[in-house]
Amino acid sequence: MPEKDLEFNKNEDRYKQLVQQLHSKEAKTRLGGGQKKIDEQHQKGKLTARERIQYLTDKGSEFLEIGLFTGEGMYLEYGGCPSAGVVAGIGYIHGRQCVIVANDATVKAGAWFPITAKKNLRIQEIAMENRLPVVYLVDSAGVFLPMQDEIFPDKEHFGRQFRNNAKMSSMGIVQIAAIMGSCVAGGAYLPIMSDEAMIVDKTGSIFLAGSYLVKAAIGEDIDNEALGGATTHCEISGVTDNKFPNDKACLDYIRSLFNKMGHFEKAGFDRTDSRPPKEDPAEIYGLFPSDRVKPYDTLDIINRLVDNSEFDEYKALYGKTIVCGTARIDGWAVGIIANQRKVVKTKKGEMQMGGVIYSDSADKAARFIMNCNQRKIPLLFIQDVSGFMVGSKAEHGGIIKDGAKMVNAMANSTVPKFTIIIGNSYGAGNYAMCGKAYDPRLIFAWPSAQIAVMSGASAAKTLLQIRVNALKSQGKEITKEEESSLLKEITDRYNDQLSPYYAAARLWIDGVIDPLETRKVISMGIEAANHAPVERFNVGVIQT
Repeated sequence: MPEKDLEFNKNEDRYKQLVQQLHSKEAKTRLGGGQKKIDEQHQKGKLTARERIQYLTDKGSEFLEIGLFTGEGMYLEYGGCPSAGVVAGIGYIHGRQCVIVANDATVKAGAWFPITAKKNLRIQEIAMENRLPVVYLVDSAGVFLPMQDEIFPDKEHFGRQFRNNAKMSSMGIVQIAAIMGSCVAGGAYLPIMSDEAMIVDKTGSIFLAGSYLVKAAIGEDIDNEALGGATTHCEISGVTDNKFPNDKACLDYIRSLFNKMGHFEKAGFDRTDSRPPKEDPAEIYGLFPSDRVKPYDTLDIINRLVDNSEFDEYKALYGKTIVCGTARIDGWAVGIIANQRKVVKTKKGEMQMGGVIYSDSADKAARFIMNCNQRKIPLLFIQDVSGFMVGSKAEHGGIIKDGAKMVNAMANSTVPKFTIIIGNSYGAGNYAMCGKAYDPRLIFAWPSAQIAVMSGASAAKTLLQIRVNALKSQGKEITKEEESSLLKEITDRYNDQLSPYYAAARLWIDGVIDPLETRKVISMGIEAANHAPVERFNVGVIQT
């Protein structure tokens, strides 16, 4: 247990404030379109998206939400789009892990914004990578028409979801859909491309064009219920398989389907009985510096995340600015690659800055990644990285070659990768430590994370110099006061973009979590990944 000095207490107070802000944001976001809209759902005899998921999943089980903060601060001219108008994540039905996607009709009637399409595709990606069954709880007005040009025709737009429906079907991934509200136009294909589609009587409807459009297009007078309600599609068209009197009856049927589902081949990752860390995880709050440039020992953080605080370090005396080693998290074997934030001393007596990747560290990490692939051990990257070392000594020592070696090994890794950003995530360091571009199965951030090309201070000074030079080229002089004001404006704007919530809103990360939730995220992530057999590792070309 660390000595709780003034610095520890200061760090702890600051981090608890960050966690409180996180919980406050979570509570607000989970209200979706607000209490009034929730009440309207209930008045129609419908459950909300979150209530449907809670009823569907096993009582007392965990639900790992993906993309809670997606869309935060976006589309404010249209009233906002909390959680991108869709609630999604990994949950359990009759003990079976699955992916659940539920349109939130309290947010613009569940309409699809551009970020909604991105979130839905991310959820399908998780299902495909991990070969998890998918449940779609459909209640959507379709494309948000004022932004149709940003959601309809491109490769990663709305239509990609239906392509994924077909691909998942060919992969043997079970897809079950329940039409619990509106399901219109192109969106009608999603449930019908699933393996089984059910519909709730009187509240569910599905058609390519609603009654108003039918009247305008062909002059036919018909109401929506007769056009595409539950009776029509279960008794006349045969489009849907079964109808149910209410949401709960429909969800009960989905549970019954999972209760009879067969089992498939698994990857075979090693798991033993879970043991809590010996070191108190709550001490992370006090160990993580409130001043992000201050050093700390990353091993102190790792020992509060892993089972029994046992960590078998790899090459402990070499490449010290990256820590590598094996441990267990909730019983699962895992290989950890983490940036060491304290200043370290090499055997030659040289001092290396914490959080910076040097040639020897990159070389060590590449070798460790290959070893974990050889032994079928999932990888966990813990990011607090400023980037690769620069300067003539680093360049002459081959930092580009060694960095490329690490990136190559990481990119070609076939065991599942998971990323937790706890502090800085800058520049090429983000890439080498398995940023979003390198397909981590899950990527989450702590409230203390920052994600950008470079730190706020460095970027602001660079941007200021560009602006000042541009003004001078126009023959304009700038006073010291104006320069200070301009620097503050640039710094504030850039710092907003550094926020983990800014990243989460755009799905650069899957969410922001309390550090105490890290073990749950990694455990559920490896359990999900265990459903998908691992291919043979082939690292490709690596210069030695």
